Amino acid sequence: MGRPVSVRIAPSLLSADFAHLAREVAEVQAAGADLLHLDIMDGCFVPNLTFGPPVVHCLAACCEIPLDAHLMVVNPDPLVGELAAAGVRRIAIHVEVVHHLHRSLAGIRQHGVAAGVAINPATPVRALEDALPFADFLLVMSVNPGFGGQTFIPESVAKVHRLRELCAGRDLDITVDGGVAPDNAARLADAGATTLVAGSAIFGAPNRGRAIEELRRSAAGDHLR
Repeated sequence: MGRPVSVRIAPSLLSADFAHLAREVAEVQAAGADLLHLDIMDGCFVPNLTFGPPVVHCLAACCEIPLDAHLMVVNPDPLVGELAAAGVRRIAIHVEVVHHLHRSLAGIRQHGVAAGVAINPATPVRALEDALPFADFLLVMSVNPGFGGQTFIPESVAKVHRLRELCAGRDLDITVDGGVAPDNAARLADAGATTLVAGSAIFGAPNRGRAIEELRRSAAGDHLR
């Protein structure tokens, strides 16, 4: 499968310095990031806590690029309206926890926000098949969710490829999140990924602009010299 014409890069705020979030957002925004990825965790679906709508509202005030929220929570529906009001442009919910997926996706869209379905590494692709007509994008977890800095699961590339085949004829963005780095960006883009979420590879780099450019060029089949 050929690479997408352009792959978007979304820095994950989970790997940023939480004591200086506004500064971190300004740096990656100036460095050319396409989206800002927000991992919202409840300590139940995943063993970690991050932040909620009040923090997102503050981030929206200092961020000009679209906010992309990944809800790692057992009950995402009550958060959707608050996040949409705070300025979030995309919201992904997990197929593993939502009991009425069609209804939840429709609820996200009713707020004028792009609706996405996230899938964990051990969840089979077929779990998403019936949701495709109701989703605007898919989020493939290439690590087990909950913490940043984990090692990329290589089998995720084949999962992205199967999803892209399943989405044939649909204009669906496929986002990949977890352990994304220059050494796997090209394989993910070849498989059909159109948005790459990266935390440590960007916020852990001494030069965020160079890190974003290296990811972008790696996804395009090129490398910085």
